[in-house]
Amino acid sequence: MSSPLIAIRNEGYAHLLANYLTSQQMPAHVAPYSEDGEYLVILEQESHLATARNICEEFVRQPQHPKYQQAAWENGERVNLHPSKSSNLNLASLLKWAKDAPFTATILAVCTLVYVLSILGFFGTVGQLLKMEPFSQLGQNHEYWRLITPAFLHFSAVHFIFNVLWWSMLGAQIERKLGMSMLLMLFLVSALSSNVAQAIVSGPAFGGLSGVVYAVLGFVWWTGWLKPAWGLFIPRSIVGFMLVWLVLGYADVLWVSMANTAHTVGLISGCAMAALLALGSNRKKAR
Repeated sequence: MSSPLIAIRNEGYAHLLANYLTSQQMPAHVAPYSEDGEYLVILEQESHLATARNICEEFVRQPQHPKYQQAAWENGERVNLHPSKSSNLNLASLLKWAKDAPFTATILAVCTLVYVLSILGFFGTVGQLLKMEPFSQLGQNHEYWRLITPAFLHFSAVHFIFNVLWWSMLGAQIERKLGMSMLLMLFLVSALSSNVAQAIVSGPAFGGLSGVVYAVLGFVWWTGWLKPAWGLFIPRSIVGFMLVWLVLGYADVLWVSMANTAHTVGLISGCAMAALLALGSNRKKAR
C-alpha cells in the first residue's frame, strides 16, 4: 500500500528525492499536491516508511548533496532543480547570475568582448596585444601578461561557444561553493601552466580557454570524488565525453587543430589542485 511521504514546493527537488528513494530499493513517485505548486512524494510500499522518513529528514537538511543528483542520472532521468519559465531568461536573471558568480561572469565578459572585436575586424589589433610570444622575446620586452592572455583568444564560433559554456557552468559552480579566491587561483594556475606548456611543445601560435576549461572540469570531478560533502558534482558521462574529446585531439582525426598539450596540462593542474585542497582539509581535521 502506498503512503504519502513529504510535500515539496519545487518539482525538481521532489523528483530528486523520489529518484534517490527508488535507488535505495524504496520505490517512490511524485504527484501534484496543491494549487500552490506543491508536489507530493509518495512511497509505494508502506513497509519502508520509517527508513524513508529518515532519508527525507536528511534530504531536507542537505538537498543539493551530489548523491541525490547521481541517483537521478543513474536512473536515466535529468532533473532540473530550477524549472524554466518564459521569463527566466532575461536581464534580471543574468544580472543575478553575475552577482552570484562575479569572477566567472568577468572572464565570460572578457572572452565575449575579445571575440566580438575579432569578428568586427579587429582581430589583428586584439591578437597583437594578447597573443603568446617566444620566451626569448618575453624576456626582452617583459610583457608577461601574455603568459595568461592567450586564454581570451578564440578563432571560431564553435571554439568560443564550447569554451565559454563549460566555463560558465563549471566555473560558477566552483565560485558559489568555494568562493571567488579559489576560482581565481585555479584560473591563474591553469592558464599559466597550460599556456606555457603549449608554447614549449608547439610554439606561440595558439589561443583559447580550453586549458582552463579542462582544469575546472578536473577540479570539479576530483573534488566531487574526494570531498562529495562540498557539493561539487559533474556527471560521469560528461567527464567521459571530455576525456574522449581529449584523446581524439591527440589522434588528429578532428576537423580542427587542437591545443592538446594545453588541454592535458590544464586537466592535470585542476585535478592536482583538487587533490591538494582535499589533502589540506584532511590535515586540518586531523589536528
